Amino acid sequence: MRRHITRRSMLGASIAAACTGFLAACSSADDGHGAAGRRPAHGPSHGPSHGSRHDSASNDGVARPNGYVSPDGKEVQAAEAERHSSGRVRKVRVTATATTVELGGGRTVRTWAYGDDLPGREVRVTAGDILDLTLANHLPEDTTLHCHGIRMRNDMDGVPHVTQAPIRPGEQFRYRFTVPDPGTHWFHPHTGVQLDRGLYTPLIVEDPKEPLSYDKEWVVVLDDWVDGVDGSTPDEVLADLNKGMDHAGGGHGGHGAAKSGSRAASPSAHPGRRGPSRVLTGSRSKLLGGEAGDVDYPYFLINGRTAEDPTQFRANPGDRIRLRIINAGGDTAFRVALGGHRLTVTHTDGFPVKHVTTDALLLGMGERYDVLVTAKDGTFPLTAVAEGKKASSMAVLRTSGGARPESGARPAELGRKVLPSAYTLEPDESVALDRRGKYDRLIKIKLTGGMKKFDWAFDGKPYSPDRRIPVRSGERVRVVFINTTDMWHPIHLHGHTFAVTGVNGRGARKDTAAILPHRKLVADFDAENPGLWMLHCHNLYHGESGMMTTLAYRS
Repeated sequence: MRRHITRRSMLGASIAAACTGFLAACSSADDGHGAAGRRPAHGPSHGPSHGSRHDSASNDGVARPNGYVSPDGKEVQAAEAERHSSGRVRKVRVTATATTVELGGGRTVRTWAYGDDLPGREVRVTAGDILDLTLANHLPEDTTLHCHGIRMRNDMDGVPHVTQAPIRPGEQFRYRFTVPDPGTHWFHPHTGVQLDRGLYTPLIVEDPKEPLSYDKEWVVVLDDWVDGVDGSTPDEVLADLNKGMDHAGGGHGGHGAAKSGSRAASPSAHPGRRGPSRVLTGSRSKLLGGEAGDVDYPYFLINGRTAEDPTQFRANPGDRIRLRIINAGGDTAFRVALGGHRLTVTHTDGFPVKHVTTDALLLGMGERYDVLVTAKDGTFPLTAVAEGKKASSMAVLRTSGGARPESGARPAELGRKVLPSAYTLEPDESVALDRRGKYDRLIKIKLTGGMKKFDWAFDGKPYSPDRRIPVRSGERVRVVFINTTDMWHPIHLHGHTFAVTGVNGRGARKDTAAILPHRKLVADFDAENPGLWMLHCHNLYHGESGMMTTLAYRS
């Protein structure tokens, strides 16, 4: 398989984590050796910095910049020691591998996945547990694994050449850290565009003092799919996008774009390609403030299935169901509604909020929402519309007999009250930032670039490993993101959650938030997790093209 060398992989910070299967998962007592991991000699992965007795260790490829906290430094170890731990260890083994998956209706594709499952087999722990996860790389490329939304120790964050060396083909890496906070999370690669294959898995952290009351739980993973369809790969998609719209032969947004859903170039325009061009032009969404996305995906999935052959969730009439919804897509926001039901929002990005009721939700890439519904009698479509892309996927809630909804079902709730973002949500008092009255550090970041040249960046400068945003432990930090572009961007901060300054300046706690075109986002967080942390756009192709940087703690 051809490997496209991206700007991020060349500089040594990519989105990667390929795993083939959870071959084993069990609880055990701590073996007393502490965190242990392996550092392969090269490759685009992220992982622990501790040497395992069974794995060779190397110091190559891990950032230790002068004047800053190292990913495995004493400050990181001290922060980990202070986290409350139950002492229980949850051992998991995951394999990233090339495999064949079925998307429904007998439609199969070759891809990379965690085992043979799509999504990968769910991992579930309880807050305070120690997650001891070994990732075996059976892929033809380097990889790593990033646990999205977890406030873990820095050397377990899975960013190649920043927090760990890449995991080479045939090698493995041990991630071991305390999981301090309950919530709905997931993990995926942080290497190149591997995320846009089948490499993603729900990571559910249960609350030992769960305040919610419900009968059943349904984990819902949304995805946009291109890999293996008519020979397409995410690497080819990125290569096409990086040529810019001038080369592709079309416009974008309000700049002479072709009609919605059209592709910017035919296969013959790029000799040697294996699949058709997937560059999307003219996708529009009022909720997203204009252009909706860059990639023309042939399929959209819920829990690995298309709407033609959907996954079904069975319950009893009157059951109270907790839905944990995760957007694992690469370039697609999803508008989600359950036909015949209203949704009570209880959490966003794993943190509780004051409950609100809505008909539909909009989730950007990387975002999660937990909602409660009381199941009615019948069969109902859970529809996820690919916002602005004129396509959708569907799963089914079934509490009795009856015909399955049509694959193109569009519940009326999709056009009623929509929660377009978490900006209006109030945090539960248990997780709200304290009212300090001031911040210690102000950081302003401009989101720059455009589709014409596909030159996405922060402050006009594409990602470079030696460009860092400094903070110090103990500071209250305010970050003002100013989106100067004509496109929306879901921004994700590793290792922390921030409060979006919405209601009374004390907004919901988030780790990923969408910023609309020519708008700004003000986010506050407490610098209490030392290390080197990635800050990037979770549109996979924007991040890979340069829209990311490093938040670095001064030593």
